[in-house]
Amino acid sequence: MSRADLILRGGDVVDGSGGARLRADVAITADRIAAVGDLGALAADREIDAAGLVITPGFIDVHTHDDRYLLEEPLMPAKASQGVTTVVVGNCGSSLAPYTRADLPAQASLMLSDPKYRFPTAGGYFAALDEARPALNAAVLVGHRSLRFNAMDDLERPATGSEIGQMRLQLREALDAGAIGMSTGLFYPGAQKATKEEVAEIAAEMRADDGIYTAHIRDEGDRLLEAIEEAAEIGRLAGVQVVLSHHKAAGRTNFGKTALSLPLIEKLMASQRLAFDVYPYIASSTALLPAIVDRADRVHITWCKGRPEFANRDLDQVAKELGGLSRQDAAAAVIPAGAIYFTMDEADVSRVVAHPKSMIGSDGIPSDAFPHPRLWGTFPRVLGHYGRNLGLLPLELAVHKMTGLPAAEFGLKDRGLLRPGAYADLVLFDPSTVLDTATFDSPKQPASGIVEVLVNGETIWAKGASTGARPGRALRRQADTTRGQG
Repeated sequence: MSRADLILRGGDVVDGSGGARLRADVAITADRIAAVGDLGALAADREIDAAGLVITPGFIDVHTHDDRYLLEEPLMPAKASQGVTTVVVGNCGSSLAPYTRADLPAQASLMLSDPKYRFPTAGGYFAALDEARPALNAAVLVGHRSLRFNAMDDLERPATGSEIGQMRLQLREALDAGAIGMSTGLFYPGAQKATKEEVAEIAAEMRADDGIYTAHIRDEGDRLLEAIEEAAEIGRLAGVQVVLSHHKAAGRTNFGKTALSLPLIEKLMASQRLAFDVYPYIASSTALLPAIVDRADRVHITWCKGRPEFANRDLDQVAKELGGLSRQDAAAAVIPAGAIYFTMDEADVSRVVAHPKSMIGSDGIPSDAFPHPRLWGTFPRVLGHYGRNLGLLPLELAVHKMTGLPAAEFGLKDRGLLRPGAYADLVLFDPSTVLDTATFDSPKQPASGIVEVLVNGETIWAKGASTGARPGRALRRQADTTRGQG
């Protein structure tokens, strides 16, 4: 190689493997990393002085609801600004494809509210991604709830054999189109009546494809341990890998329970393929559900369709304005709406974030009028707050949990590691200043310390703004995935 397109000079390379950092140059040609090391004799069309900065693989957000965001706002500023270069969509049982119903059940997520963003086949969704040309790469999961909406006229019961067969056929089409697996949200209306046998039988369709099963488990509170066991058993019955989504212990009566759940997860990992992810906040966010509002210390409304003036308001304040209603009655009066629930203990969150096997996922909801700050702040918060400021984990481990580990678990071929031949998904940041700035009061704020972000060799974020480049790709199973690449 006589010349490169771009060279990052003299940065501290943290390669995503978890190994020690190395002072080195990084050369990029086209969409790949061409060389790493002392490249003083190599010239390039463009050079960046990376002295004092850290160069890492691009961050992989393993748990997102960016299905529509990729199409509606393809520059993806909430993710690009924090160093994310690849997102996994279709989580918690909800995906834009396949969706074949003419109507929208009450149990459906807001993401499906616009008919133009419902796709009868996963192939149609992949084609839309290709046409949108988003700035980031995307891997796609099929939502079990979406499959149920298509196959069942009554969601308040387990699926019949013929309905399971229909769901398997739709999952098969999606896998053949490029989906990497299936997600469930057994916590949510529309899926609560699904049995573990139903889910396992559908997921078994993925066995020969080495598909992945991601689980928003049935209960993250009082029955947390039992719900973890159920998700693991589904994986064993189906013969597929399991990822436990956004691991937490929710509700004041469950504070400290991650001291029990993490050893259980470690035990399960020893006998089956199982992984888990976490977001670094003490508050969760989903639809406003009257049945769970009393579990939270505080509930903050993020959007409200019928009463938009209640968005960005505390539910208790709204309840007073509605005549002194209880939390549950106030929630029932204003839904459909979304909410942030302050339900977790900081010690639990820190314990899961610091665990060497946890992956990082934002779980942000881009459609919320006032989203949870995790949408914009997750990855720099791990690096800056939990890593540098609290000292809970070294930089090399933090980066590994965002890059090499998820690339291996999700089978993202040639991504997640900074090495010659890998795709040039890269983040350049200042380790002394990288930090989330998004807050619950002001959630749409880009992180500090993120200097430059590249996807497939092109810069998508620099000098605190999007460059306008949109080099992302839909990462299709088989062509772009091989389990164990990390």
